[in-house]
Amino acid sequence: MAIVEPGKRPGPRIEQSRVFSKKFARGKKSGYAGLMLTSLVDMFTIIVIFLLMNFSANGEVLYMSKDIKLPDAYHGAQLERAPVISVSGDAVTFDGRQVASTDELVKGDVLNVPELEDALRDERRRYETIHAQDPDHPFRGLVNVQADRKIPFKVIKRIMFACNQSGFGNINFAALAKEGDAAGRKVALK
Repeated sequence: MAIVEPGKRPGPRIEQSRVFSKKFARGKKSGYAGLMLTSLVDMFTIIVIFLLMNFSANGEVLYMSKDIKLPDAYHGAQLERAPVISVSGDAVTFDGRQVASTDELVKGDVLNVPELEDALRDERRRYETIHAQDPDHPFRGLVNVQADRKIPFKVIKRIMFACNQSGFGNINFAALAKEGDAAGRKVALK
């Protein structure tokens, strides 16, 4: 019998196995790596179908805040991209930054909201500066108002007055579509 190096010795059946023979292989490793292409193609097909089903051709116009419950509407039009004023039970925000408190707007008797008017005027100046050389896109004064369904009309009236004073006379109110339209879609009430 020949003298051999001590260690584990596979049996003849394991030496033939694809899975276990690599453990006992000595010397150079082979460069072949087998891929299961069928599983890979199936996985990518499922991902593509998932992304196509969740794709929105209209884009996201409004960010749905969890503290704002939009009213329902049976008739309306698709919202256009415009600056967004969000009115929740706590605060009034313009494009994500707080400009006033809802409690202050309920208590006050004067119609104007100076902080909101200033923010809207700055937005108008910014738009006009960007599109100064573009006569195809004049300033239309379009603004989207996203208000909770329990907000008093007095607050909405003050916000509409501030929009009008700042040159944003084209006001759209966001609502959720019901029955006739696709359920859950955001529509504008003019």
